[in-house]
Amino acid sequence: MAQVSLRNIVKVFDGGEPAVKGINLEISDEEFVVLVGPSGCGKTTTLRMVAGLEELTSGEIWIGGDLVNDVPPRDRDIAMVFQNYALYPHMTVFENMAFGLKLRRFPREEIKRRVTEAARILDLGGLLDRKPRALSGGQRQRVAMGRAIVRNPKVFLFDEPLSNLDAKLRVQMRTEIKRVHQTVRTTTIYVTHDQVEAMTLADRVVVMNRGKIEQVGTPQELYHHPRTRFVAEFIGSPAMNFIPCRVVKESESWALRLSDGVTLPIPPERVERYAAFKERNVLLGIRPEHVSNHKPDGRTGIARLNVHLEVTEPLGMETLVYFQLGGVEVCGRVEPHAAASAGQVMPIAIDLNHMHLIDPETELVM
Repeated sequence: MAQVSLRNIVKVFDGGEPAVKGINLEISDEEFVVLVGPSGCGKTTTLRMVAGLEELTSGEIWIGGDLVNDVPPRDRDIAMVFQNYALYPHMTVFENMAFGLKLRRFPREEIKRRVTEAARILDLGGLLDRKPRALSGGQRQRVAMGRAIVRNPKVFLFDEPLSNLDAKLRVQMRTEIKRVHQTVRTTTIYVTHDQVEAMTLADRVVVMNRGKIEQVGTPQELYHHPRTRFVAEFIGSPAMNFIPCRVVKESESWALRLSDGVTLPIPPERVERYAAFKERNVLLGIRPEHVSNHKPDGRTGIARLNVHLEVTEPLGMETLVYFQLGGVEVCGRVEPHAAASAGQVMPIAIDLNHMHLIDPETELVM
């Protein structure tokens, strides 16, 4: 078990643009941290530097209180699970899981004890005599995890381990990985491009973009309190809506005026926060679940509009509706029985108590 510290990590490939630009990150002992972001954001490069598979251009990596910049991968006491399972096809499950321990000349009884315990945790007990070709994709991935678990390392590293699985199996394996972490409390760094994986697995999520960390926080913090437009847009599915508008004061009330003349009331408790932006052009950020069918519940801060639906997407428990507002397409989530058909007019309610205002120049949430 170990704390991991990344201090001013920089990685430049062949004199080009830095792939990682001065990252600082502290990961606590036993914490499960997920690095998430689009392709090319630097998350996998960062993981490979922690593993020792990529050299740092500058900065320091500390594992368990030890500086490991010049320590070879085999001596860092880490275990890595890759996107491809990398199992030996001629070996049984037991032999695959035991292989690393045999190379390190562990006693036979200790190898058997560790493999048996890992197989119990991963529900592989009845498969130890099978070879990889007789396993499903999910079982092979569990064997790869077992090979890491038997090492009893200071840190687990996962590099997009579920990307080759189908949708149903990915959900199953997410649950499996979380259950294993709750049993084997080892410090874990997990890389994915899938924000759903990040949100469901992590103690803390690190959102990366263009080689930098945009924000670090719990899944709830990132979802409800994003600091930048990128985080607000990347976290959540469907993505947050962004509507150009202007902060105005009409009589004694404050509102957001859209380009099509629609005005949306700013909730009274938000006025003090946004008054400094009077007559400023901003972006209104609102999540689809806060754009819903009209419910006369008497709450303040609710804008009620009639909109012309362009597209509807029934999903069973809910329906996604799309319409134009303020010159942009907006997505809402409504109850299935409330959704009108495409081409019809539908009353919707926008809950501005959950809105975010974003500076279009700095892209920071105000």
